[in-house]
Amino acid sequence: MNKKINTMYFSATDTTKKVVWSVGKKISENMNGEITINNIDFTLPLVRKEPVSFTEEDVVVVGVPVYAGRVPNVLLKYLNAIIGNGALAIPVVVYGNRNYDDALIELKDILELNGFKVIAGGAFVGEHSFSKTLAKNRPDEKDMVIASDFANEIYRKITTEDEIQPIVVKGNKPYRKYYMPKNENGRSVDIRKVTPKTNDNCIDCKLCANVCPMGSIDSNDVSKLNGICIKCGACIKKCPTYGKYYDDQDYLRHKYELEIGCTYRREPELFI
Repeated sequence: MNKKINTMYFSATDTTKKVVWSVGKKISENMNGEITINNIDFTLPLVRKEPVSFTEEDVVVVGVPVYAGRVPNVLLKYLNAIIGNGALAIPVVVYGNRNYDDALIELKDILELNGFKVIAGGAFVGEHSFSKTLAKNRPDEKDMVIASDFANEIYRKITTEDEIQPIVVKGNKPYRKYYMPKNENGRSVDIRKVTPKTNDNCIDCKLCANVCPMGSIDSNDVSKLNGICIKCGACIKKCPTYGKYYDDQDYLRHKYELEIGCTYRREPELFI
């Protein structure tokens, strides 16, 4: 069987990329005896302007991070424009050790509506975008072994089943609303408009502007935003001088709650 292996991912801090690439790489090694992968990294905005379509000869591993328990709404337009044409798809979501809620079933539904045949799915854990301690350094070695085994099972399914069966994944229909943190009075708070600040450590290297997946950080003045902030963590975690930070109290309270309340190690969940 000669299938073309593809990976697609949005990965501002490289955790989703690590999982998706590993799964695609292992499938390719099994399928072709070598690493031959077509890779589409749609993290940056210019890539999301290019149309993408596949054929029945394609196997596509599609990965997104989980934002508030769902597929990030800023990606829906792009994801809904991908054309499957009968390609086999493996949706993968990566979350920060709280919960992936309805993100996986939502991504699966999007792919199926776009003409893909979804044959497997997985929810993996990555270091939380808000934190450097919550799920620190994940996906780790143990996660990557599971990702490799997952890829082996996908290869087995593709090559041994005459009629590849669809899968059922965890999730609700209708999908739950996007998760919202609460303040000290138990009332929901909206942190969507919270933006990062810039301190005196900034050396104006422009890295934050280059890695912002929304293209929102002004390259002429990196302390300014010309668009939305999705709290992906890229500008903070990738800054070489720790020049970016958040000071919004609702954001910081939610970050603290996650760090003390979600320490129990969650493991990847696979559906195949």
